[in-house]
Amino acid sequence: MSFSVASSEASSAAHPLARYGWDADREASSAPYTERGLLPGRVVRVDRGRCDIVTATGVVRADTEFVVPRDPMKVVCTGDWAVVDADGDPRYVRALLPRRTAFVRSTSSKRSEGQILAANVDHAVIAVPLSAELHLDRVERLLALGWESGALPIVVLTKADLVSSPHVVDHLVEDVGTVAPGVQVLTASSVTGEGIDVLSAVLSAGTSVLLGASGAGKSSLANALLGEEVMAVRAARDVDGKGRHTTTTRNLLVLPGGGVLIDTPGLRGVGLWDAEAGVGQVFSEIETLAGRCRFHDCAHDAEPGCAVLAAVADGSLPERRLESYRKLLRENRYIVAKTDARLRGELRRDWKRKGAEGRAAMEAKRGRIR
Repeated sequence: MSFSVASSEASSAAHPLARYGWDADREASSAPYTERGLLPGRVVRVDRGRCDIVTATGVVRADTEFVVPRDPMKVVCTGDWAVVDADGDPRYVRALLPRRTAFVRSTSSKRSEGQILAANVDHAVIAVPLSAELHLDRVERLLALGWESGALPIVVLTKADLVSSPHVVDHLVEDVGTVAPGVQVLTASSVTGEGIDVLSAVLSAGTSVLLGASGAGKSSLANALLGEEVMAVRAARDVDGKGRHTTTTRNLLVLPGGGVLIDTPGLRGVGLWDAEAGVGQVFSEIETLAGRCRFHDCAHDAEPGCAVLAAVADGSLPERRLESYRKLLRENRYIVAKTDARLRGELRRDWKRKGAEGRAAMEAKRGRIR
């Protein structure tokens, strides 16, 4: 290691923002702005066009209007590294430093917009409560978005204290493991402290975002990791295990054991956003089987020599798994087609072809009946 590189890394480690993830690369990318007198920092909270940014000199409240507000993919979000005015009232975010990763979902907008939930994330922690019915398809959906973001997904089965039998917990961990290839699956209880030390160690390096539905125990888990009651907690309904939104903004918090955590509001809808690679990662066994199909463009529907359908037939691939794979790919293709004219044309032709085949089948059926 050269002296210049070593000295740069040493200065970054001693930087006041080191605990927030500051490093030599971010120091280099911010240099052109600091030369102009701007101040770098990390966004710890965004609320209605304004944000809180922690800098080397303290927390700054800044306006975000100068950062291309009309592009939803370029708006300031929690976890961003940004540069702001060194002083003044009001102060403004002048630019964002390059993002390493971004957790994005589609919005309900008819214009097919993406919404960034968190930026520069190393771990996507998916909270799944053991107190409610386990929905594996939702886990698969969040895993796909997690992989697509560039972060490493981790599944945490929360509220383990509410399951009376350890054997039941083991069974549920096994079920989740079957839909999460290559992903660490942990159990935790914010009440008893079970699994908190292990999770804290896993998250001690880098930035983690906490994801899950309302009532999944995210705020309780955040408090357990922080070692204090920072996030408000509300009890979930006994009827369905769901809760109301306790967290209403995305907050970046420093963990005592190292690393930082972004807590997010409960996600009611989690739409895919150009996540084909993430879907492929979640269903890696299907992707592997697809490589053995007779036809390279096999749709795994009724084609001869389909290795995927053969695996379903012999029981080595659950049919539910294939259906979930098909559903997520269809949804993702539909979202992408909203902004891709070529793909829209392909979908239209596909729909017309299927419609014609359906009409021909109906006419043939009617002919046989006559």
